[in-house]
Amino acid sequence: MKGLKRLTIAFRAILLLGLAVAATNIIAAQAPPVEVKIDPMSVPDITVQSEDYAIARSHFHTDLLQKGPAPYQECTSAKPPVGITEIKYASGSLQLKAWISRPTANDKPKSPAVLFLHGGFCLDTSEWEDSQPFRDAGFVVMTPMLRAENGQPGYYSQSYDEVEDVIGAAEYLRSQSFVDSSRLYVAGHSVGGTLTLLASMSYSHFRAAASFSGSPDAVGYTRHTVAIGGAVPFDYKNPMELQLRSARVYAASFKCPVRIYYGADETHFALSSKPTAELAQAHHLDVQAIAVGGGHNSALASEIEQAIEFFRQTSNKQTD
Repeated sequence: MKGLKRLTIAFRAILLLGLAVAATNIIAAQAPPVEVKIDPMSVPDITVQSEDYAIARSHFHTDLLQKGPAPYQECTSAKPPVGITEIKYASGSLQLKAWISRPTANDKPKSPAVLFLHGGFCLDTSEWEDSQPFRDAGFVVMTPMLRAENGQPGYYSQSYDEVEDVIGAAEYLRSQSFVDSSRLYVAGHSVGGTLTLLASMSYSHFRAAASFSGSPDAVGYTRHTVAIGGAVPFDYKNPMELQLRSARVYAASFKCPVRIYYGADETHFALSSKPTAELAQAHHLDVQAIAVGGGHNSALASEIEQAIEFFRQTSNKQTD
């Protein structure tokens, strides 16, 4: 079941993220199996911005043309595993659920913590299992359910309002008595990887961030979604809507060291991940794009292993 679910998530990721920047060119160059008529300019290009991302967010509100739940995805279980606590955290006026591990009685009074953002559009036990290496390495782990998924309140906005949920979850995790608030990290896979990038430009309390196969550019994602007849909840003809969902556009705004991991087989992610890191580096920020052997799901275990070492190195650098 878990293998089938991962294949389903990977297939959706390839459809929605996979053709990224090249989507429009492919449609123009090859006859699709079903005739598709789309004006490429209906999803406009966007340019790099000099304004800080957090400031840009403060005076922008997304215009949702469709207000509803997150895209449907079958979850094997909405109940936390044995020994894991389900809590509620605040995101504005919303009360949302999350799963959190707690240190054992023999652990140090305060532990480093990872806010782990799951892939896909719901949290179940298989998504929770993805973060097991962080727990094995001694991190407290919290994974939030976001608005409009798992029956939670709110509307799905495709990686915009959900950033507020990530920040709300981070504030909850940071405030726990057993968490070392100076060693708070964020990591996420696929959709969660995209939110990891945006949240690490919005929130100043993360010590480091690791994105696994996240999308730094909303244009390719959206163009392909429109081309295949998929639903986009916001007004994608408004460049601001695309800008505020694209880490590449605000690459100078990262507020902590960041690693943008992607599978070596996911060449489409290199097209946006590398330029994002290069733009950040031009502003003297510690941001790197790193290809890891494998694909969307098969690279994840190695990516997490590298992220754990990265988090440890970052911690040591800041405490020397």
